[in-house]
Amino acid sequence: MAKKSLQIQQLNDKMLVYNSLQKIAPPPTGWIKAVRTAIGMSLQQLSSRLSITRQSVQEMEQREKDGAITIKSLRETAAALDMQLIYGFVPKDGSLDALIERKAKELARQIVLRTSNTMKLEDQENSSARIEKAIEERATEIKNEMPKTLWD
Repeated sequence: MAKKSLQIQQLNDKMLVYNSLQKIAPPPTGWIKAVRTAIGMSLQQLSSRLSITRQSVQEMEQREKDGAITIKSLRETAAALDMQLIYGFVPKDGSLDALIERKAKELARQIVLRTSNTMKLEDQENSSARIEKAIEERATEIKNEMPKTLWD
């Protein structure tokens, strides 16, 4: 478990660098066309650098705009523009720990409430404070165990 925790922490540290970048919206024309036109590079010049036709560059710019371009194409084009492609994932929850915490609580809530409903049917209902405490305890267990069912 210590190895898993270390992996999560190291990956989380890398992802935190990208957090501030998620607020940056790509240019409406896409990065390729925006950079190419900003630096004054023609379609012909970029197509020569990539050893493809002008039409292929235009199609690639459109694919990027449509979200259908490959990472390989972006990387090659970045190199042709004397740039570097950088990409990454950023958890919507802000960190991997927060993501795991949320998913563990969701799973724990399902498990505890299922048991609670069964007990209610048998006239052995628990108080809401006891149910919340059970959810917290179960969530902690789930976070420590990290079962595959966490992602179902």
